[in-house]
Amino acid sequence: MRKAKPKKRVIIPDPVYGEVMVAKFVNHLMLDGKKNTAYSVFYTALDLVGQKNKDGEKAALDIWKEALDNITPLVEVKSKRIGGATFQVPTEIRADRKESIAMKNMIAFARKRGGHSMAEKLAAEIMDALNSQGGAFKRKEDMHRMAEANRAFAHFRF
Repeated sequence: MRKAKPKKRVIIPDPVYGEVMVAKFVNHLMLDGKKNTAYSVFYTALDLVGQKNKDGEKAALDIWKEALDNITPLVEVKSKRIGGATFQVPTEIRADRKESIAMKNMIAFARKRGGHSMAEKLAAEIMDALNSQGGAFKRKEDMHRMAEANRAFAHFRF
């Protein structure tokens, strides 16, 4: 490679929980550079999750983390051209990419949901992901199913 690899940017933890993961999630959630709006949407969603789960002993942030773990894919398929044919080759996903895919899927399916505000839609998606339901969980299952179906081409790994 001619160019040097770009350095990883340091992400500053969020102001309320002091978590880098929350800051990354809010960066994915943000539209048009409106980070304060994204933070308010996220914190409101966590408050709604906390209200829905009053009987539980878990904090809203722990529920969110567990929901993210439930929708985090382990393998994905990548297209690889060999000869004249294109194969879908199952590959394991790097840890940082897993986290990013899970966050993006949760946000994308929350945006597609019906509801009043983004905070309510995000809270509903978090609760569904926690209960192994919803669009983001279905996407993870589909990714795993595709990888399983194409397991025969695993020897073409990159």
